[in-house]
Amino acid sequence: MKKMLLGLAMSLVSSVSIAQASTEPSSPSNWQQTVEKAQGQTVYFNAWGGSQEINDYLRWASRQLQAQYGVTLTHVKVADIAETTQRLLAEKTAGKNVGGSVDMVWINGENFRSMKQSGLLYGPFTETLPNWKLVDKTLPIDKDFTEPTNGLEAPWGVGQLVFIHDKKTLNNPPRSFNELLSLAQAFPGKVSYPQPPEFHGSSFLKAALIELTNNREALYQPLDTKAEKAKFDQVTAPLWHYLDQLHPVAWQQGKRFPSGTSETIQLLDDQQLLLAITFNPNAANAAIEHGNLAETAQAYAFNQGALSNIHFLAVPWNASAKEGALVAINFLMSPEAQARKANSSIWGDPSVLSREALASGGSQGFSLFKSIPEPHPSWLTAIELEWQKRYGS
Repeated sequence: MKKMLLGLAMSLVSSVSIAQASTEPSSPSNWQQTVEKAQGQTVYFNAWGGSQEINDYLRWASRQLQAQYGVTLTHVKVADIAETTQRLLAEKTAGKNVGGSVDMVWINGENFRSMKQSGLLYGPFTETLPNWKLVDKTLPIDKDFTEPTNGLEAPWGVGQLVFIHDKKTLNNPPRSFNELLSLAQAFPGKVSYPQPPEFHGSSFLKAALIELTNNREALYQPLDTKAEKAKFDQVTAPLWHYLDQLHPVAWQQGKRFPSGTSETIQLLDDQQLLLAITFNPNAANAAIEHGNLAETAQAYAFNQGALSNIHFLAVPWNASAKEGALVAINFLMSPEAQARKANSSIWGDPSVLSREALASGGSQGFSLFKSIPEPHPSWLTAIELEWQKRYGS
């Protein structure tokens, strides 16, 4: 229902929406003016609040921003950034083009596409940031789930969909979705995934579909669900056939699903599940550091690779504290902040900086798994709606 309301609001806004960017950002030459204007501003940062480690990291960042720049970073915890997109759409519809309630957002994928298409983002701004020059340009930072970023969002970290197993209880974990089904059939009640549209659950569906479908290329093209329903049904049929077999032998017989990655890690630690799921390739090390998993826990990717994306930071077109938001984003891209974020004892989120830049912040980083690109975001909405229709009740 939430997704349908969002779509209706977007179509309503399209008639009054202006171009993507409604204001001119700062240039690199007057960055100091931006820093001076930012002093004393409070930046309301809408970001997922479901991880204690991430919340602690953002509290540290807020203290640093206050001490170094006089900027207050206030973490507005949200369960799904689509809630923020709806709020911004409402402000756009009401003509509130200044004094907005959101100054900064943590986004990617369908939420970025929604905000971009509805003219909700300020920019382009990325090349005005001093720390932009430190970013590893070999990463896919110019596209977000196939959608060109156009400088409207700054890269913050790298995500990869991986699984965690305990080598002591599962020494030879499955290396494909078909092997995962065989494991679930051999050990009923020991396999599950988070309930869509929770991010990790939806990512599980996408990764499974990429492996199982006979038409992978279609997933990287826009999908018109009304005009191309037959195409959607044909491409996704192997996924539904797979889940029809998996759910009866899954945890709770597929009648209940974990709420998110944190619950799957807890269930793995309690030996209720044989695998946990995460979008952080360093999550196992971080969980061990925090005492949430045994030292024999290990993250790995399936043979096809790991569904991978960049997560970004952006500024709404009507933000009240644009300068403060730009200063905050630039700080979060600094070697100091990126090295701390990559530390598995703190968060363990892979950096977007070059190895040389990251080393200057005191970190050598770590290797990523083989990457699989994200499908076009139009497929995600359709998959989530179909999943809900089939299994959500």
